[in-house]
Amino acid sequence: MTAYIARRILLMIPTLLGILFVSFVVVQFAPGGPVERVLAQLSGADTGGSSRVSGSSGGDFGSRPQVGAAADAVNSKYRGAQGLDPDFIKKLEAQFGFDKPAHERFLLMVWNFARFDFGKSYFRDVSVIQLVKEKLPVSMSLGIWMTLLTYLISIPLGIRKAVQDGTKFDTWTSGVIIIGFAIPGFLFAILLIILFAGGSFFNIFPLRGLTSDGWSQFPWYWKIIDYFWHLTLPLISMALGAFATMTLLTKNSFLDEIRKQYVMTARAKGCGERQVLYGHIFRNAMLIVIAGFPSAFIGAFFSGSLLIETIFSLDGLGLLGFESVLNRDYPVVFGTLFIFSLVGLLINLISDLTYMWIDPRIDFEAREV
Repeated sequence: MTAYIARRILLMIPTLLGILFVSFVVVQFAPGGPVERVLAQLSGADTGGSSRVSGSSGGDFGSRPQVGAAADAVNSKYRGAQGLDPDFIKKLEAQFGFDKPAHERFLLMVWNFARFDFGKSYFRDVSVIQLVKEKLPVSMSLGIWMTLLTYLISIPLGIRKAVQDGTKFDTWTSGVIIIGFAIPGFLFAILLIILFAGGSFFNIFPLRGLTSDGWSQFPWYWKIIDYFWHLTLPLISMALGAFATMTLLTKNSFLDEIRKQYVMTARAKGCGERQVLYGHIFRNAMLIVIAGFPSAFIGAFFSGSLLIETIFSLDGLGLLGFESVLNRDYPVVFGTLFIFSLVGLLINLISDLTYMWIDPRIDFEAREV
């Protein structure tokens, strides 16, 4: 097992390098950039979705530069640079590191990331790590509660569907689950806002944040109520599609076990259905469900919350990533990408080890990585 873990960890290095390299190449061909963004802010043309972000973190670039050498600036490779001093443009390039060739910038980024130095945000005077720490509680709230809600509902429902396979209950619940899976989470979120968050019908649930104003002054029990009151619509939107996967996975896992010989033997010995189900089938059938918990949590934690956080104005990692892409805040984009990729690879390894912990018969060293 030690050799298997070591191989998996070593394979993470080229995987992370590949992710960073592909992302870096894509960014080089993407239109716009941090220099253009500062120029747009200086010219008053910055009307993007996240234009509320302040200007460059460098104090020398917070005010409008003097105009000079217009003929040289006209030929600048940056849009919006006409009429600006070329020296100022060069200072901007140096500020953002674009005075170096692309391959040098990539190698420098890899060297810094290897030391877990992700640098500072271009447009906020704060480190990438600090930004992630600030946004982490919101995304953790969504990820933890959505995963628990999904498991608490999907596992009992999947077991009952397996026991009553082919009945009317199994048929109509499968129809509801498939329809829920087919509806995009962000579209359902908009529908919930229209219905219950002051859109066109009822104004029952709040639309912004995880707590109300003055939350710190509330009694402890009202803090809990207010917290879940804000979580209700985002959780429903995120969990809609997750129910289908987990429910059908549980059902199929139990169905496979129910049809095996040891179950027939247990029934032949006179064991009741409940004893057969929970005393013999449950442990084997739940292997794949329980072992998939880490990856399910990470899926909800990192990928499932981006659009939901944006729609409900929840200041978490999803919204941070979305705004960073809009603002071309490359240290935040690449830093969060590296962190999320690394965590995802580690969670996949933990999932494999969880399989072995639940069922010692599984031996990963007996197969190739």
